[in-house]
Amino acid sequence: MRLFSALLFGLFPAVEAVGQDRIDVDLELVLAVDISYSVDEEEARRQREGYVAALAHPDVISAIEGGPLGRIAVTYVEWADSRFQRAAADWTVIASEDDALNFAAIVADAPLERGHYTAIGSAIADSVQRIENNQYNGYRRLIDISGDGPQNQGLDLAEARAMADAARIIVNGLPVITDQPGRWVRPVEVNLDDYFDENVITGPGAFVLAARTADEFRVAILRKMTLEIAGAAPARIELIQAAP
Repeated sequence: MRLFSALLFGLFPAVEAVGQDRIDVDLELVLAVDISYSVDEEEARRQREGYVAALAHPDVISAIEGGPLGRIAVTYVEWADSRFQRAAADWTVIASEDDALNFAAIVADAPLERGHYTAIGSAIADSVQRIENNQYNGYRRLIDISGDGPQNQGLDLAEARAMADAARIIVNGLPVITDQPGRWVRPVEVNLDDYFDENVITGPGAFVLAARTADEFRVAILRKMTLEIAGAAPARIELIQAAP
């Protein structure tokens, strides 16, 4: 893994530092998680538990330690409507198992707040700003965004994707597919896989990996984070075949 990452590191230039005190990392990663009211309380808890488990998993820790620098910067952001984007865990450098476990504990202990609408574009724009304004200089910059429905409020998705493209930030998607009604809305009759593929993700190698059950959600998050951190996303057809 180190050799593979080192070869990639040599092929693409690192992001240019804006300030003199930035910390170099292999990856700047925003975990942007939908907690709008279309996500019921059980689903919201399941999402957070899935991320906590993945963050502490040996595969994720191995992927982090296998990078050229052996460290990433990550923040965990929960979002809903256009005015609701909240960091449950602020930017943190993870370079070891202890770092990962400490970050996972912060995420697990954060209070769970909710918002009314699903503003995916606003969540992407907020994530772009978090990356642009942090103190890290990442070779790769990535937003991992989950959601259980299409956008119904907030910044236009095309504009948000253009912001990410201009900042050289990849956006990957994890649609949470359910046929159960949320607290405030009925299930939306839309192919969420295709919706995320066509309207949400952007950037070289961007991909969608869907989850349909509680077990699938944990597996999907683990697989997705491992691929993202390692910078080793397979071809899209392979993802479709390998999806839970």
